[in-house]
Amino acid sequence: MQVVALHPGVIVARSAKWQTTCTLLHDGDETFMVDSPIYPDELDLLPGLLAQAGWELSGLLATHGDWDHLLGRLAFPDAALGVAETTAARLKAEPGAAQRELRASDEDDYVIRKAPLQLGSIQALPVPGKLGLGSGELELLPADGHTEDGMAIWSPIHRVLCCGDYLSPVEIPWIERGSLDAYLATLRRLQPYVEQADWVVPGHGEHLDAQRALAILREDVAYLEALGGPDPESAPLPIARRGRRMEAIHAENVRRVRGS
Repeated sequence: MQVVALHPGVIVARSAKWQTTCTLLHDGDETFMVDSPIYPDELDLLPGLLAQAGWELSGLLATHGDWDHLLGRLAFPDAALGVAETTAARLKAEPGAAQRELRASDEDDYVIRKAPLQLGSIQALPVPGKLGLGSGELELLPADGHTEDGMAIWSPIHRVLCCGDYLSPVEIPWIERGSLDAYLATLRRLQPYVEQADWVVPGHGEHLDAQRALAILREDVAYLEALGGPDPESAPLPIARRGRRMEAIHAENVRRVRGS
C-alpha cells in the first residue's frame, strides 16, 4: 500500500489491488475516512496511520456501494458508516451482496481474513448535502452513472475532491450499473470542483492535480459521447487507458448502451 500526505489534513492510502484509494480528511478534532483499501495487511495499517498522525477517527464514508469501497469496517468495526441515501437504499435492497462479492474476490486472490465483513447500521446522508468536519463542512455531491448510487465529497478546507469511481487515470468510464446520461451529468457536475481543486482523488489510481484531472474529464466526456453515438464500438479509448481489461469494460459498456 502506498501512502502520501497531500495536505497537513489529508492522507491518501492506495491499495495494491486495483489501486483502490482510501482518503483520511482531518480538521480540528475530527477525521473521516473515505472508502477503503482492500487487503487485510493494508486495512491493519490504518489504525496505526491515524495514531501516527495524532488523529482520532470520527466516522467512515463510502462513495458508493461497490464492495471494494466498503471495507473500512474491517479496520474500524465500531465506527459509523455514512453513505448517500441512494447507496443506503441499494445496500438495503441487496442484503449480503457486498459480503458475497468480497468472498468471491478473496477466493480468487487466496486471501484469508480474520473476520467477515459486517456493515452493521448505516447512516443515510442527504445528497446533495453537507457534513461537518472540524471548523468547516464537507460538501456531498450526487455521483451516479457508474452505478445507480453514490456521492463525491468536496472538502473546501483542503481543496480536495474525493470523486469515487470517476476521473480515474487507470480505468475508462465504466457504466457498471448506471447509465451513460447519468455518468455524463456527474462529470459535468464535478467539473467546477475539479477546476478549483488542489487535488482530485479518484476511487482507483493516483491522486491528480486539477490540470490532469480536467484532461481526464475531457477524455471521458469524449469517450462517453462517442459511446452514445451511432457506432458505440468505435468509441475511442484514451491512449493511457488501453489494454485487455479496458477493452472488456468497453465491450460491457457497449452492451449496456445497446440494452443487450
